[in-house]
Amino acid sequence: MRTATATRPPAVAGMFYPGDPASLQNELATCLAVAVPRSGSPGTQGGAAPTFEPAAPGLLKAVIVPHAGYIYSGGTAGHAYALLAPLAGRIKRVVLLGPCHRVSVRGLAAPTVQAFATPLGSIPLDRAALDALADLPQVVASDDAHAQEHSLEVQLPFLQTVLGQFELVPLAVGQASSGEVAQVLDRLWGGPETLIVISSDLSHFHTYHEAQAIDKATAEHILALDQLTSFDQACGALPINGLLALARKRGLRIERVAQCNSGDTAGDKSRVVGYASFALYEPAAVVADLGPALLVRARNAIAAKLKQPTQAEPVHSALSQPGATFVTLTQNGQLRGCIGSLQAHRALDQDVRANAVAAAFSDPRFPPLTLAELPHTRVEVSLLTAPQPMKFSDEADAVRQLRPNVDGIIFIAGQRRGTFLPQVWEQLPDPRQFLAHLKQKAGLPANYWSSEVELQRYEVQKWKEAPTP
Repeated sequence: MRTATATRPPAVAGMFYPGDPASLQNELATCLAVAVPRSGSPGTQGGAAPTFEPAAPGLLKAVIVPHAGYIYSGGTAGHAYALLAPLAGRIKRVVLLGPCHRVSVRGLAAPTVQAFATPLGSIPLDRAALDALADLPQVVASDDAHAQEHSLEVQLPFLQTVLGQFELVPLAVGQASSGEVAQVLDRLWGGPETLIVISSDLSHFHTYHEAQAIDKATAEHILALDQLTSFDQACGALPINGLLALARKRGLRIERVAQCNSGDTAGDKSRVVGYASFALYEPAAVVADLGPALLVRARNAIAAKLKQPTQAEPVHSALSQPGATFVTLTQNGQLRGCIGSLQAHRALDQDVRANAVAAAFSDPRFPPLTLAELPHTRVEVSLLTAPQPMKFSDEADAVRQLRPNVDGIIFIAGQRRGTFLPQVWEQLPDPRQFLAHLKQKAGLPANYWSSEVELQRYEVQKWKEAPTP
């Protein structure tokens, strides 16, 4: 096993894809230079994968892509990766899962290294995210599972080309249930900054026409978000099943982007391998409509407490689900109240109303909000992900793991507890200063430390009303 300071070097450069950077860039440019036909009609000119025009269904959250040599499946993968190019500024983290081909693993194998390298350069790993999975029994540490594994590596040059800078969370999936994989993906889900990539080919070593029939049925299962039942359908059936289970739960919509087999590209038709790429989208309503729905409810709750008229409230399906929010009130850019929930313990509708009233009238740092102040008060709502425990050896290690402008942090020391939302990084951009002030908020000295200190991290989606006149 490698040490935690090592970089995993490329193992299949020069075999599955060109090892020379210039040749690799040229090959990637060819794979990504795709034109999706209008009206969804498939086309196979020049051996290209049949493609399917996706609609505009919401926020692109995940892709399923093949992992054979680029001459075989690069065009099929390229159709999906081309969709990611406009998201280069948004995506900061890629969660990449693929099947183990060379090493037997029970569960999901996480590497201990700090980076993965390709001929195009090194990709830093999100060590904090990987370390936060350590309490899950199905996640095991294994560099051996990654050392020669091609299913993850072949995706990296594509990701480097279309996304530029990002952090990677690579997991090689061995024997694991769909529920175990889904639990890991759910923990890593994040917000718009996180992309999920599942690496898998379809059927293996059937005749051309047999493969077409098998892969057509497999694609129909995937498009219906139904679980696959055989590795003959897809070598990555286990990570695919985990994603599909979570996609069904979260209401994602799926599109097939391209499909073919090696007989369409660089192989003969006697023994072929099937390939397809899919894109999965979070509902547009989740992305676009939830924020305004929360803001209106927060303001209405405060207005009702002051016996003032309220606004019409848009309906949203997520409001009946458990959720944790913080409501922040400001006046002329200055804090006027902030109260929230760290754990989802009631319906989102109830949580945002209760926290809005508490921020306005029960924040001990401020007097209760008055009717005269209401028109000049700006409401901001933050929706929190579930807090995840951090693992660290000492304070310096904890500070190194903090992610400015991403992490909200909960500090716990005995009965003392405090939290800063990610928005606080705007005032305290230095991680050491951020943690020192958080300790003071918890009622402890800035230089306090103990081996019993616990830290938890979470992320937020936030929405803010337009500035008051």
